[in-house]
Amino acid sequence: MPIPKKVPLRKCAATGEMKPKKEMIRIVRSKEGEVSIDPTGKKSGRGTYVSRTKEAVEAAQKKNVLARQLSAEVPPSIYDELLELVTKGRD
Repeated sequence: MPIPKKVPLRKCAATGEMKPKKEMIRIVRSKEGEVSIDPTGKKSGRGTYVSRTKEAVEAAQKKNVLARQLSAEVPPSIYDELLELVTKGRD
């Protein structure tokens, strides 16, 4: 009988829920201090995760958790992109 593969879990910065990495979106801060969305999860830099839900993205924006987690200024365009990503997947 094959051993089940271990599913990597990550904690949502906005809600604090532990979810499989595939259900999360990674936001990363580069060494230069640029904040970007990392759909592949492979960019280098300081990363944090947000659940793929509109509620989680809105909570992250309201509480400003991404800026705190990444110790960097998060431009509003990042939240717009995140909302687009989570709503696009629903249609």
